Amino acid sequence: MDAALLNILVCPVTKGPLRYDKESQELISLAARLAYPIRDGIPVLLKSEARELSQEEYDRWCQTS
Repeated sequence: MDAALLNILVCPVTKGPLRYDKESQELISLAARLAYPIRDGIPVLLKSEARELSQEEYDRWCQTS
């Protein structure tokens, strides 16, 4: 994920920042507790395509802040 692109993109639900999870190829919105998929290098920023973060995932991401 290009760092410049990541600085421009925001969560469509909260308009807050997104974090890149290289391992799962997802963009993470802590404010919305959602993970948006990246398919073929293209972020899919649709709430209907996002998955909810588990409490464990959310806590892990909060610790890396």
